[in-house]
Amino acid sequence: MADFLYFTELVGMPVLDLKGRRIGRVKDAAIVPVVNDSRVDRVIIGGAYASFTVRYDQIRSIGLAAIELSDEQLTPYHDDEYLLRIGRDLLDQQIIDVNGRKVVRVTDLTFEIRSDGDRDTLSIVEVDVGIRSIVRRLFQGVLPARWVRALQQSIPAKSIRWEFCNVVEPDPQRRLRLNISYQKLEDMHPADLADIVEELSPAEREAIFETIDNEVAADALSEIDPKMQASILEALEPEKAADIVEEMAPDEAADALSELEEEASGEILDEMDSEPKTEVRELLEFDEDTAGGMMNTEYVALHDRASIMDALAALKGNEELLESLNTLFLVDQEGKLAASIPLARLFIARPGAQLQDLASEPLIQATVDERQDRITELFDKYNLLTLPVVDEEGKLAGVITADDIISVLRQR
Repeated sequence: MADFLYFTELVGMPVLDLKGRRIGRVKDAAIVPVVNDSRVDRVIIGGAYASFTVRYDQIRSIGLAAIELSDEQLTPYHDDEYLLRIGRDLLDQQIIDVNGRKVVRVTDLTFEIRSDGDRDTLSIVEVDVGIRSIVRRLFQGVLPARWVRALQQSIPAKSIRWEFCNVVEPDPQRRLRLNISYQKLEDMHPADLADIVEELSPAEREAIFETIDNEVAADALSEIDPKMQASILEALEPEKAADIVEEMAPDEAADALSELEEEASGEILDEMDSEPKTEVRELLEFDEDTAGGMMNTEYVALHDRASIMDALAALKGNEELLESLNTLFLVDQEGKLAASIPLARLFIARPGAQLQDLASEPLIQATVDERQDRITELFDKYNLLTLPVVDEEGKLAGVITADDIISVLRQR
């Protein structure tokens, strides 16, 4: 007797009484997660006129050919909120495959047949998501189970262990999620996480952003289509949305909030801390197709007499910016832009050198009201990685980076 069984093989299987007579066929099976999260607790049998249930402890043996009962006392089927039916509630639902970095659909389930003395029980061990399980669905009830098993041997198996899965109880559709998914999701690259989020339903997106770390949520949100960003933020409580927006770069936060209705964005801004709120409000005042609307207010600026040692100290104080930082800026006593310093030049300069000696010439800059097309031209013409933006008085207001330009070009 086989030690495993597929759900596609279970459905339609005859159920035999104590004398070996068929009393019906399996229509579905169910677990009771609050009692045992993997053992099949009930088998639902379709008779001639009604459906009945068989408890797991009424089953004597389970094989590819049939289920044999040790107790033929059947109970009329009644839906129960504690029952999770496999065919109705799990099959064809979506789950997140964190290893494959994508959303997949449950196409079958694999059970282990466990022998407990004079009784066999079924326990879910895997959720099947690959081509092999689709083949089983295709030939379900058409070919004998042994033939289908032989036919699928040449197809690689693809599945997710059941212990990595759990039921999202608040979801009326009882979709699956990976039990370790939130930790796994937080370890993924934000762009990969964004791809997954974009494939999910609005309710599932909200569930993920409600649960994962705010910084991770902010990074992922920055990678998502602007209209979807708005949908996600609107679905969250203003306080939670504010926590996420605060972790975003000011320019990305402003872009996200600009997609919202004024009332919704105002509620989120009201929940934000004063410093990031002020920065975002200032950016929201600029048209999105101007340098002011494109710029970021996160940069490192030093006074125009600063030395290499001053620069190193400033970098240590801004560790959160180091991944994307490639340029330092010098400003005079009035805050006016004086020079830009490519970060790489610090490594070849003598320790006591002045930063002014490492400045790029000529100094390329743009004003806050410069149009978007002109900004992209400057990046292309001068092969820029970063472009400083100044206000009408020549004071440093922000910076535009190459990834901002890439985002603009992709939207076109």
